[in-house]
Amino acid sequence: YSEGECSKHFNFSYINNYLTTKTLWLIMRISMLTYKIISTEFKLFSKDCGADCAKFQKSELEVRFNKQALERPYTSKNSWGKTYGEHKRHLEFSHEQYRELQKYATEVGIFFTASGMDEMAVEFLHEINVPFIKVASADADNFPYLEKTAKKGRPMVVSTGMQSMETIRQVYKTVKQHNQNFTILQCTSTYPLDPEDVNLRVITEYQKEFPDIPIGYSGHETGIAISVAAAALGAKVIERHVTLDKTWKGSDHGASLEPSELAELIRSIRLVEKLGKSVVARVKIPKGTVLTLDMLGVKAAEPIGIPAGEIFKLVGKTVTQDVEEDASVLPNMVGN
Repeated sequence: YSEGECSKHFNFSYINNYLTTKTLWLIMRISMLTYKIISTEFKLFSKDCGADCAKFQKSELEVRFNKQALERPYTSKNSWGKTYGEHKRHLEFSHEQYRELQKYATEVGIFFTASGMDEMAVEFLHEINVPFIKVASADADNFPYLEKTAKKGRPMVVSTGMQSMETIRQVYKTVKQHNQNFTILQCTSTYPLDPEDVNLRVITEYQKEFPDIPIGYSGHETGIAISVAAAALGAKVIERHVTLDKTWKGSDHGASLEPSELAELIRSIRLVEKLGKSVVARVKIPKGTVLTLDMLGVKAAEPIGIPAGEIFKLVGKTVTQDVEEDASVLPNMVGN
């Protein structure tokens, strides 16, 4: 997609539950079977299970870490090197490998993006034209980084683990000043996360505090029930880690979903979506028409369209294609 098309397809003002599988970067360099593992994950997890996007993590290690951090000994059972730098270098994909992954994702038919873990990583992701940039919880209070990322004009998804409400208010103000197309995710930064520590009420607090942007959920808990509950509370983006085997070496596997779990999660969330209603066209609406309230109605509709609660936000927007009478109004049918 062109940059304009990216913004159109990822207009978070209208997006419904958008499933993004956080493909585990730490399992990608296990052996020479790297690309076999990746292709299995893209097909098995993301496309075949019904998710919309596979997301990685991209770092430029010398920018993200200082020299002392990279040189410190790293003796964890999950280590792939004697130092933390060796460990990270073993796991990190090159620019060319990212381009190959992006090409393969296009062939499979799934969106591809990554968390930009430092400013240079964001520059690279912008260069390869990802549909949106994910901001990890660790960078939610990195305000120079947030400002530079927001100025790219590319849709953003911001996780908020380890941050106070006052910090999140500042995140909102910083991003909003430069970029209107973003979403904030509730996140608790524990791997795996005990269910009693989730506190999904943060979602409703974010909805009250930031009513003009969609709120989502990034889950690190075991199982799927809490993520389904997050969708029922109105989370518009759901992010989960995935793995082929929870027993593999790596700290995130225990907080990840295996294929059958991801498929069941997505089936359950799609069912939750169908319990709600969507905006539909009361009359045939030609391309280029500026929407008025009397053109729009609310019904239980197939396919699921823009949620009923967004109907007033559509007034004054221009449709980008013909909309038939009684048809669902979909996000890609409406311009700014």
